Amino acid sequence: MTGRENTALIAGGGIGGLAAAIGLRRAGWTVTVLERAAEPGEAGAGWSFAPNAVRAADALGVGGEFRAVSVPTEAGATLRTPDGGYLMRFRPGRDAPLLANHRADLHRVLAGHLPAGVVHAAAEVTGVEQSGSGVTVAYRTPGGSRTAHADVLIGADGLRSAVRRAVWPDVPGPVFQRILCWRGVTEPGAVWPVAGFQTWGRGARFGAHPIGGQRVFWFLTIRQDEPGRRYGDNLAEVRARIGDWHDPIPALLAATPAASVLCHDIFDLDPLPSYADGRVALLGDAAHAMTPFLAQGACQALEDAAVLAAELAGATDVPAALARYDRARRPRSQRVARMARQDPKVSLSTSPLTHRLMTRLTRVAGGGVAARKAARLWDWFPPTERAETSGR
Repeated sequence: MTGRENTALIAGGGIGGLAAAIGLRRAGWTVTVLERAAEPGEAGAGWSFAPNAVRAADALGVGGEFRAVSVPTEAGATLRTPDGGYLMRFRPGRDAPLLANHRADLHRVLAGHLPAGVVHAAAEVTGVEQSGSGVTVAYRTPGGSRTAHADVLIGADGLRSAVRRAVWPDVPGPVFQRILCWRGVTEPGAVWPVAGFQTWGRGARFGAHPIGGQRVFWFLTIRQDEPGRRYGDNLAEVRARIGDWHDPIPALLAATPAASVLCHDIFDLDPLPSYADGRVALLGDAAHAMTPFLAQGACQALEDAAVLAAELAGATDVPAALARYDRARRPRSQRVARMARQDPKVSLSTSPLTHRLMTRLTRVAGGGVAARKAARLWDWFPPTERAETSGR
């Protein structure tokens, strides 16, 4: 930009915020991350990542460590029915495995790439003001209210983003998708190995991924008409709903500490008109929160971070660079979010007819359909790779 130091503030110290911080530091920026939680980290569960996310991790310089804390899972192409029958089976050569890891493990990898003092914990953003020369952020800490000034502000502060509310006050808030999700992780070595699978019941969907430390991450999603309903014993509730489904589901539930099971309502966002306004941009769930049914939420956040870093590297005009980021990211991420919203309308349907048709069609044409769907989701490459490919 100029001969002076270029500074960035990032609201949110989750996966997307840390990835953005790593990317901007690699691009020569001085970065400060404001994280609302007193102890930054990720909730005790897992997730999976497709090849597009691994390419983004490589572009950010963390691909090797990303792979090191991840385990291949066949769950993306292994679909079963509650009685154990197969709708589709993973086939090497046709199907690419996903990579699954524990959220805390990935968070630790990303945090390890940032020097001490970059992430400020217990710092909750309360206000945003921008001018032609920079952005001023007000934030609250245990020691009192403070302000910080920077050349750019990245809102990576999740579904209920304070940055989004401050800069885009008129856009609609999160949308409840009538879905409840339980998540759990087994004790190390208790049920191992597990290749990974998904099981489609009527109005209920279970999935399991192996993760590091010989653990298995599992989830159950069901239809729920109203948000906020909770159960006294989450594990008992899960067991009551699917405890008689095929092996190894009962064993996975038995190997999971009851107190560790998480329960969340699933929300997403309607498409935003823009991810950028002047010197402020949104990233990850703050921009395009989506349902988890395509396993793309965190993948899209990593893509965001890689593109953002590429656009701001050497940029002489921050608003113009963020406008390019918006043009690059909004169409793709919103298309993925629409697909993620549409998927459970079929795969989580409570209609006997819809469920019967879905399972029959998947059994007949599942492999080809899955490959085409994966190509639409995974066919993304970082800006540097695209430039190198087009230059050949």
